[in-house]
Amino acid sequence: MKAAAIVLAAGASRRLGEPKQLIRLAGETLVERAARICREAGCDPVVVVLGASADEIQRRCSFEDAKILVNEEWPEGMGSSVRTGIRALDEDVEGCVVVTCDMPAVSAEHLREVTKTGEKTASTYAGRRGVPAFFPRSSFAQLMKLRGDTGARDLLKDAPAVGLKGGEIDLDTADDLARVRELFR
Repeated sequence: MKAAAIVLAAGASRRLGEPKQLIRLAGETLVERAARICREAGCDPVVVVLGASADEIQRRCSFEDAKILVNEEWPEGMGSSVRTGIRALDEDVEGCVVVTCDMPAVSAEHLREVTKTGEKTASTYAGRRGVPAFFPRSSFAQLMKLRGDTGARDLLKDAPAVGLKGGEIDLDTADDLARVRELFR
């Protein structure tokens, strides 16, 4: 099965006060790390969707063979970035995993587990379902209808889920960053 990855990395990181995409953990930026993990999981192509601070992120990061897109509608929210990523996928892609760049607990092994059945599959953590999630091509029309900042959570409410230990850890504030740096040295 040919599974793509869409790395959502367009947000402005207002609560953090600096572009979270450029936060370094273990020698690489969060957005570089997310793209690498998607490649290691076998996703092809890996599409990185930037928005806020796109020029700076592109200058300071190495994305290897990932396809970099700039979502000019990023202030609308996550839905616009998902749509931007879906539009970039070729016809031979059978599905895609949607990943955010600010979840350091995500591993290539977890992404392989989420994509393994070829059916819509969510990750579960802290009592909820969310991304990273796999969507077969049959879900792309629904993904293209996403609006605002809610993402695809509603599309995942009845989907099977794979547990993601530490999935609730993301980077939104300076306190989050301090905690993540302790956990992921």
